[in-house]
Amino acid sequence: LVGAIRRTREARTCAPASRLRRRVIEQIATVVIGAGHAGLATSYFLSEHSIDHVVLGRGEIANTWRRERWNSLQLLTPNWLTRLPGHCYDGSDPDGYMAMPEVIAFVDHFAAATAAPVRTHTTVTSVRQTDDGYHIATDTGDLGCRCLVLASGAYNVPSVPALHEALPSSIECRTPIDYHQPDTLPEGGVLVVGASATGAQLADEIHRSGRPVTLAVGEHVRLPRTYRGRDILWWMDASGIWNERYDEIDDLTRARRLPSPQLVGTPEHATLDFNVLADASVELVGRWAAVRDGKALFSGGMRNQFALADLKMNRLLDTCDGWASAHGRDADTAPPERFEPTRVPESPRLELDLTSGEIRSIVWATGFRPDYSWLDVPVLDRKGYLRHDGGVVDAPGLYVTGLPVLRRRKSSFINGAEDDARDLTEHLAGYLAAH
Repeated sequence: LVGAIRRTREARTCAPASRLRRRVIEQIATVVIGAGHAGLATSYFLSEHSIDHVVLGRGEIANTWRRERWNSLQLLTPNWLTRLPGHCYDGSDPDGYMAMPEVIAFVDHFAAATAAPVRTHTTVTSVRQTDDGYHIATDTGDLGCRCLVLASGAYNVPSVPALHEALPSSIECRTPIDYHQPDTLPEGGVLVVGASATGAQLADEIHRSGRPVTLAVGEHVRLPRTYRGRDILWWMDASGIWNERYDEIDDLTRARRLPSPQLVGTPEHATLDFNVLADASVELVGRWAAVRDGKALFSGGMRNQFALADLKMNRLLDTCDGWASAHGRDADTAPPERFEPTRVPESPRLELDLTSGEIRSIVWATGFRPDYSWLDVPVLDRKGYLRHDGGVVDAPGLYVTGLPVLRRRKSSFINGAEDDARDLTEHLAGYLAAH
């Protein structure tokens, strides 16, 4: 009897405590997950709308720029084009390209200037939907909110093909997240897989370090660094190409999956394409198709890939020329020009013995995918991508920003964050007003 009375008293004291813990969960109108440039741009407009919010960062501000980029990386966009809401480059080299320490300082300064309500070193462990919004569990405490903005980015997890499982154990593998500089690789030959800006840049850097480099190429976007005397991104910005909206693009899914254009930011404003790499003795092979008996097998379709990339580049240059003529810009730019077609190697290798010792390491520059393993809301498709319409996710009060071609072609670049964040915040404010 005494034991029963004690258990009854414990039950009466524990139940209210449990309810109290639920009541003291911090309630905020809007939570932004991600303290990079996209999340901070969203915070700027939330503040303009006087919407109570907090920005959660798993590390420091601009953590991805700090921790997950190789040492020599510089932005693809010139400094004059690198901007955030009310914040632009004010240094002495507007036509240069920021190195990573400069990018970090730029984003840090923006966060400080806007007094963004950032909580650093706060890792989100789960998000679930509630009757009136979302419950967010973190390693520093739980929050409840009516609206949630996912600004954690598109480049969280390297997308490495399954064929890597068949590689010999003697091969050391890296991705752009854990590659920092050439001397961290084993001595000997390096196979770089992927033909985006990342793949081209890493192949060039590693080759310059004295290592033999083979580059496996597939679909890619070829662009010159400069055209008619101006940066190619000047043309894309001035002509409105970069501002093309997502709902004006014929094949949006394909546009969102395209690799980043083959550009590099250097003081010389140099173009980095396959002709440049081949002239430097980087060996080009086709798309890596399979591993069989310790051998890498490459596709024989390199000629078609090169021809398609050249065709698309020339179409873009035609568009730039047409815009210049229509807007009276021919006089203040150089004459139209065309570039040498991409040269196909005479006898490209179709296989490479990975057990011979010729290749000691592989760098997988094969892209990234977002990580939503903590998102317990049924808004992902079968490939793990969010279902959304221009950043408005398929769930009440849920938004995403910072993804490729989210609302415009420029969305994934720093200067693309402002317009997307403005649009989504207006939608979010309307949602809050109606609910």
